[in-house]
Amino acid sequence: MGSMSLQQSPSRQRSRRSIRSLISTNLVRFLIIVYVIIILLPIYYLIISAFKSNDAIFTQPLSLPTSFSLQNFFRAQDDANLLSAMGNSVYITICSEVLTLVLALPAAYGIARIPIKGTAFIESGFATGFLIPGFAVLVPTFLLSIQLGLFHSTLFLILFYPVGALPLTIIMMVQFMRTIPYEIEEAAVIDGATRLTILLRIILPLSTSGIATVLILNFLTFWNEYIFALVILGGDTQTVQVALPLLKTLNIVDYGLLTAGTLFTLVPVYLVYVLVQRRMQQALVAGFIKG
Repeated sequence: MGSMSLQQSPSRQRSRRSIRSLISTNLVRFLIIVYVIIILLPIYYLIISAFKSNDAIFTQPLSLPTSFSLQNFFRAQDDANLLSAMGNSVYITICSEVLTLVLALPAAYGIARIPIKGTAFIESGFATGFLIPGFAVLVPTFLLSIQLGLFHSTLFLILFYPVGALPLTIIMMVQFMRTIPYEIEEAAVIDGATRLTILLRIILPLSTSGIATVLILNFLTFWNEYIFALVILGGDTQTVQVALPLLKTLNIVDYGLLTAGTLFTLVPVYLVYVLVQRRMQQALVAGFIKG
């Protein structure tokens, strides 16, 4: 009897382990489903509210609209001229993204790959850029735009936005470039390649995951920026974030109109994420594995 109980104990232990594993797996799945619902519910509410009237939003908040009319979108365009504002935002964002990468990539390459004295100090100097709050430079930036004759000009924002994005972009790209094996660069130097050739043909193609990551982060920063766009720009030249609050009136808030305008401004963000999500996921997975 004693030997039989000893023989049964390992099987019982395995059975208990399988039960615990099953319970933990189902619990994790349940929590994931709850988390997904929490994330998707506001998005679902935003989308269906864009096709409803105010009364339908309050009386039937989670039900599908009776008709998918685009009336709220047309009214948002008429009240705030969102298409023109979105064009300004796209122009400013793309130009700022290009200028940020043109300035940040050579700087990151110099810090990460060229062995000269003072690179650690330069890198820490860029890191101090995180300590400067945006509101601290609002008034000097406003005065500078006037002195340069660029007040109410999109060109000033195109030149100004990269200044705030450079610290994070350079620090992140330095970390990505340091993971590239030096043997590849040494082989290129032996073949007679210059620093510029190495940067363009070797380092940048191997850093596409990092570039995609900073691209989406900077895009969200530039696209959603409100304070400086509100202060610097004026008149008919507005970004979409400045134009969106124009849909809110003093007497009554038309939530269908607001949600339509908000959904209108989220489309470019979603498209950009879809284009670069694979590269960004590769960068996150690579960073996790190396960490």
